[in-house]
Amino acid sequence: MTEQNKRPEHQVTPARIVESADVFRGQSEVMIRHEGAIYRLKITRQGKLILNK
Repeated sequence: MTEQNKRPEHQVTPARIVESADVFRGQSEVMIRHEGAIYRLKITRQGKLILNK
């Protein structure tokens, strides 16, 4: 690559990690509002997460 064609380097900020216990606070589901839409985030009986609109 020539000096002209090099892309500027961007600083990559690592994604923030949030503990699920802090999000759910003892509940099995939470509602999330994103851009005006409501989403439901649930913990399944198997301990997995499901996100539904």
